[in-house]
Amino acid sequence: MSLDDILITPLKRIPAEGGEVMHAIKSRDLGFNGFGEAYFSWVDYKAIKAWKCHQQMTLNLIVPFGMVKFVFYSSEHSNEARVDDIGVDNYVRLTIPPGIWFGFQGQSHGRSLVMNLANIEHDPEEVLKKPVSDFLFDWK
Repeated sequence: MSLDDILITPLKRIPAEGGEVMHAIKSRDLGFNGFGEAYFSWVDYKAIKAWKCHQQMTLNLIVPFGMVKFVFYSSEHSNEARVDDIGVDNYVRLTIPPGIWFGFQGQSHGRSLVMNLANIEHDPEEVLKKPVSDFLFDWK
């Protein structure tokens, strides 16, 4: 897999009386690869959650609350990273195919919320993990 295989999809925010509606994904959207599970993950300000590489799972990542920096590598030996900051100020969906290493960091004071709509259910045997120190990325 290449970092160019990561898909960015702008999402709609629709003003509504009492509070806006924020789209996430539709079954006909590019990047939708079936439904396995959806989950949410809080990330504290400057906290780092890294590194994972799913072998079969396609992730659809959305940040409806706060801002999060996502960092991607095409392999554990790559020196080139891709960085995407997403959240309320850049409301998009990132579709991550299997085989991409990634980590993320909270960028908003307080907490940020990450949603993943995955094509398969979580399986601890399917995901590879490495400690934060295994990739030479300066999180600042």
